[in-house]
Amino acid sequence: MTKLRILIGMMAIGCMLLAWKNPLPNVFLIGDSISIQYGPYLQEYLKGIAQLERKEDDGSAAKNLDIPTGANGGDSRMVLAYLKKKAADPDFKPDYLLLNCGLHDIKRDVNGAGTQVDSAAYRQNLQEIHRLLSEKGIQLIWMRTTMVIDSVHNQRSKAFKRYTADLDSFNRIADEVCQANGVPAIDLYHLSVSLGREQVIDHVHYSDSGRIAQAAYIAGFLQNYLTQQ
Repeated sequence: MTKLRILIGMMAIGCMLLAWKNPLPNVFLIGDSISIQYGPYLQEYLKGIAQLERKEDDGSAAKNLDIPTGANGGDSRMVLAYLKKKAADPDFKPDYLLLNCGLHDIKRDVNGAGTQVDSAAYRQNLQEIHRLLSEKGIQLIWMRTTMVIDSVHNQRSKAFKRYTADLDSFNRIADEVCQANGVPAIDLYHLSVSLGREQVIDHVHYSDSGRIAQAAYIAGFLQNYLTQQ
């Protein structure tokens, strides 16, 4: 019995050492309301691949997906401000930061006035986010912003407008920042286009099957990317 206990103890220690030597990478997610909806599925798909955490939620994010509170990261200004606070915390040290911000940046008021964040500021915010994370030793992984269908969005949304032309412009800016800094990007935009407009259940959000497809796509990218690191 004593030998058995010793053997079990040695096996337990061996497992602990193995887990210590090969811990799962930690991925921190910041995204808009699209990420809130695919988030639970992504959590499931990443089991055994990575530990997923995200911007904290107080329960308010899901009450109105158009208002960025709680887990909803909002526009690039909000993300940058949030990350500046997080960077000051020595305990904030994920291996990777999975990020999207764009849908809130391109909002226009009902009269079509300028975007909530202009293109120059958007570029500057993304560059500053990358610099901040690099200083912390955190690898940024970008996600291209999901599609906007003008006729669908602007018929169904009465509070503000969004336009495909703005989305394309802001996605190009993000592409340029990523390419200049060697940041890997997940093309969630083309994935959302391939799902088709019938998956859009309101103005920009997706059906349950669409959310599952988005989560699976992100998880597949991450699994492939992380095994190469």
